[in-house]
Amino acid sequence: MSDVVILPRPQAAQPAGRGARAAARQPWVHHSILPGFGLSLGITLAYVGVIVVLPLVALALRPWELGLGGVLHALFAPRVAAALRLSFGLSALAALLNAPLGILLAWTLTRYAFPGRRILDALIDLPFALPTAVAGIALTAIYAPHGPLGSLAAKFGVKTAYSPLGIFIALVFIGLPFVVRALQPVLQDLDVEVEEAATTLGANALQRALRVILPTMAPSLVSGVSMTFARAVGEYGSVVFIAGNLPGKTEIAPLLIVIKLEQYDYAGAAAVGLAMVAISFGSLVLINWLQLALAKRGRR
Repeated sequence: MSDVVILPRPQAAQPAGRGARAAARQPWVHHSILPGFGLSLGITLAYVGVIVVLPLVALALRPWELGLGGVLHALFAPRVAAALRLSFGLSALAALLNAPLGILLAWTLTRYAFPGRRILDALIDLPFALPTAVAGIALTAIYAPHGPLGSLAAKFGVKTAYSPLGIFIALVFIGLPFVVRALQPVLQDLDVEVEEAATTLGANALQRALRVILPTMAPSLVSGVSMTFARAVGEYGSVVFIAGNLPGKTEIAPLLIVIKLEQYDYAGAAAVGLAMVAISFGSLVLINWLQLALAKRGRR
């Protein structure tokens, strides 16, 4: 069948000034063949404004009721500084540990067939399904001094529950599914023939892992680690039971915010929340930059 050529309709002559103004505006006009763009954009901006931007603006404005000196005093108080260090430090460590654990689990679930694989795959999502309070109570019962694992660790002089180690265990528990689910689609789409070609060229197992597999899944791995970190920073329910909540030792930042709210110190609670938002935003910007850099390097 011959190709059909549709000629543009002749345009009516326009004044020179009007044509120049239209040409100047043309690069900013992008017409879409899909209807309803204006309505969809308006709903999206309204939703983001009400759900995301407006609460963040309120959070940013509320601490300044204390004045600059009051905000600095609230942020640099020893109790607040200790809670922020504990929350962000343990969250970063939990995210880093979940990286190799997530790789191992995702590789096992995608590359091997064994009895009970579907059950194991379903158990990965258990931290998503469990209410955080239920997860915290279960972890406390297991790792408490009289629990099955807590008593075993106590024989070696290791205190699990009511210590920073207990908080770390809880953060690893709730963050592991993010890494596994981020890596599974990449490993499933990775062609086995690429690994076989590397083997025929003389690459050993370590070289295949570092030069073939790892560069392919690096952006997804960074994405999973960043989601783990973001979830761990704001985690409350699964941590508050196992932490012990000792000020300056095992008190996390979200719990400190709740304590300040119960004391009607709304400005102080907002100051701690604003600090958490600022640190989290800076961390996620750095992680996203690393993810983009790895993605560009993988396309070369």
